[in-house]
Amino acid sequence: MRILATLLVLAAVGVGGWQLLPSQGASGKAVKVGTTDTVTSLDPAGAYDAGSWALFSNVYQSLLTYEPGGAEPVPDAAESCSFDGSGLTTYTCELRDDLTFPSGRKADAEDVKFSFDRVKKINSDVGPASLFSTLKSVEAEGRTVTFHLSSPDATFPFKVATGAGSIVDRERYPADALRTDDQADGTGPYELTRYSKGKRVDLTPSERYKGAVKTGGSVELRYYADPEALDKAWKAEKVDVATRQLPPSVLAALDPGDGDQRIVEAESAETRNLYFDTRSGSPLHDTDVRKAMAWLIDREQLADSVYKGTVEPLYSLIPAGITGHTTSFFDDYPDQNPDKARRLLEKAGVDVPVRFTYGYGLGSAAAAQEAQELKRQLEASGLFEVSVKGYEWTDFQKRWASGGLDAYAVGWVADYPDPDTFGASLVGTDSSMNTGYSSKAVDAYIRESRQYADRGAAAADFRELQAVIAQDVPVVPLWQRKEYVLTSADVGGGQYLADGNGVFRLWRLNWI
Repeated sequence: MRILATLLVLAAVGVGGWQLLPSQGASGKAVKVGTTDTVTSLDPAGAYDAGSWALFSNVYQSLLTYEPGGAEPVPDAAESCSFDGSGLTTYTCELRDDLTFPSGRKADAEDVKFSFDRVKKINSDVGPASLFSTLKSVEAEGRTVTFHLSSPDATFPFKVATGAGSIVDRERYPADALRTDDQADGTGPYELTRYSKGKRVDLTPSERYKGAVKTGGSVELRYYADPEALDKAWKAEKVDVATRQLPPSVLAALDPGDGDQRIVEAESAETRNLYFDTRSGSPLHDTDVRKAMAWLIDREQLADSVYKGTVEPLYSLIPAGITGHTTSFFDDYPDQNPDKARRLLEKAGVDVPVRFTYGYGLGSAAAAQEAQELKRQLEASGLFEVSVKGYEWTDFQKRWASGGLDAYAVGWVADYPDPDTFGASLVGTDSSMNTGYSSKAVDAYIRESRQYADRGAAAADFRELQAVIAQDVPVVPLWQRKEYVLTSADVGGGQYLADGNGVFRLWRLNWI
C-alpha cells in the first residue's frame, strides 16, 4: 500500500534536516530508483548530461556542494574555499585531510589539480570543459589548491560544485584520455559496486566518506528506455521511487486523493529550447529565417497538447525563479503571426518553403510528439518544410555537439542555481550547444555579469543578453518543466531528489 504526501519544494527555499541520517529500516534492503535519464559516461571529463551528473554527485566528491534548497555552494571535499581579495581571479581551497579513494589511497591536492586539468586537456565534445573557460591554471601545494582565472568570475565556485568538479583518483584515470571501463574511483558517499550500462547501477554506502553529508542506505538505480517503460515498472512495483520522467499523461492524471503514493511536485529550473545551426551554409543561417520561425511557434499549444499542462510556456532563455528572467521572446513575438513571418522572408529574398531537418532524441513519446507538433506549426504557414528524424540519445548528443543538425530541441537542467548557466553554456561563443552562434555583445554581457559577487547585481546584464538573443534567435525557448518524484509508502526523502540545485541526493532516501 502506498500513501500520499504532496510536497512543494522551491529551489530558493532552504529545507531543514541537512545533517539527519536516513535509516534503512529493519530490512536493510536497497531502495530501487527508476529513471529514464541516461548515463553516457562514468568519467567526469566525458559527460555533460543530467543522468551522468546525477550519478557523479553520489560516487564522486567536489570541493563544494549544495545544501538542500540552497543557492550558495558549501564545503564538501574542501574544508574552506574563498576568493583571494576582491579581484575574483584567484580562488583558493583548503582540502580536507581525511579523504580516501576506494583503493585505500588518501586523496590530496594533486588529485584535485589532476581532475581539473584533465577536463580541460581532454576537452571532450560531450564533456564539461566549456564550464571552465575562465580557468587558466591550477596549483597544488600541500592541502591547498589555487585556481588562477583569466578574468573575474564570481560564478567559478558554482561550477566547482557541479559534476565537472568531480575529484578522481589520479592513479586510476589517464591524464589525456577518457577512462572507458565500468568502474568509478571517487571519494563520494557511495561506492559503485555494479554497473550495467543502460540498465542498472548498484551503490553501496562508503565507509570512507568524509564530507558535508551523512551517508544513507544502499540504492539501486534502474534505467528505462522511455517514460512509458518507467511507468510500467512503477505500476508493477518493480521500483520504490520513480523520477525523471514519467509520461505527461500520467503526471497530469496524478490524483492527490487516491491514497496510493507519495507525490513530490517541485518547481524546477529545467527548460527546453529549440536550437538552430547558424553557420554559413545552413538553411537557418539567415537571422530573418529564424525570426520567422519565432513568429510561428505556439508554446501554449505545445504545452497543452503534448505535455498535458505539466510544463509552462517559456519566453525567456532564463527560466522563472532564476535571477534575470524576462519575457523577451513574448515582447518581440507576442503572438503567432504568419503574415509577419512571410514579410520577413520576402524582404530578405529567401525562397520558400525553407527546407531543413529537425533532430530529436529517441526514448520519449513526448519528444516525438513535440517534433511533429513543431513541424505542423511551421509547415501550416507554407513557409517551411521540415524533415523530422529521431536518433538514439548518445548519437543525438554527438550530432548536435559536432554541428550535424539544422535544428534540434534539448532539455537543459541548470548546472547550478545562477543565470550564468543559461548564458555562456547555451549562447556564449563556443557554447556546449555548438550552434555556431557568436555575438560580441552577448559575450561581453557574460563577462560583465561575472564581475558581481552579489549575483542579484548581474540581473541587468542578463536582461540585456536576452534582448539580444530574442533578436538574433540562435535559440527559441519552448517550455519550463515542473519536477515530479513518486515514492512508495515506505520510502521517505523523495523531496531531496528534486529541489532544483542539481544534486541527486540518493543518500537522503530512507525506509520509513
